[in-house]
Amino acid sequence: MRHILILLATLAVLGTAGAPAPAQNLGQLVSPILTVDREALFERSQFGQRVSDDLEAESAALAEETRKIEQELEDEEQALTERRPSMSPEDFRAAADAFDEKVVNLREDRDAAQSDFLDRLDAAQRDFYNRIVPILGRLMQERGAVAVLEKRSVFLSVNAIDVTEEAIARIDEVLGDGSDLGDDAPAAPAPEATQRGSDN
Repeated sequence: MRHILILLATLAVLGTAGAPAPAQNLGQLVSPILTVDREALFERSQFGQRVSDDLEAESAALAEETRKIEQELEDEEQALTERRPSMSPEDFRAAADAFDEKVVNLREDRDAAQSDFLDRLDAAQRDFYNRIVPILGRLMQERGAVAVLEKRSVFLSVNAIDVTEEAIARIDEVLGDGSDLGDDAPAAPAPEATQRGSDN
């Protein structure tokens, strides 16, 4: 999944045109553009790691359940094969059709469970990215920048404008692992910035 995160500051937030940028740390590069590794923000933050751990545990349980079902189907198919000599063609065909229908239904159930798993992962990521917009917006303003770009969408840049590590530290400080945040994610990007991107 490719995403591009762009935060554009407005004049109303930055103050009147020509206002001085916030004070910078000694030796810190002043740049109007900052970059972040969007995937790293999720994968290496406490929030993202908690979500990944929870879903990995569910995925493992789903895989184990699937293996058990597959073994049960193999045993049932073997039993039907062994019974075939003692069954009439009509009875065997009816039993075989019922078995085939059972296999199809179980496969559909497994596919639905896998789809639900992926949907919940996608929803958790969207929730995370919505929550970090104001955090990145504040970081952007403190650094005197006007935009934060997805690092992978930038053809060439210097490492000094990459604020991924600082952003992760800020996100961990504000959100923690996200387990006690509930469903109060911001419905829209904070007024400090505007988020643009693709969820595909």
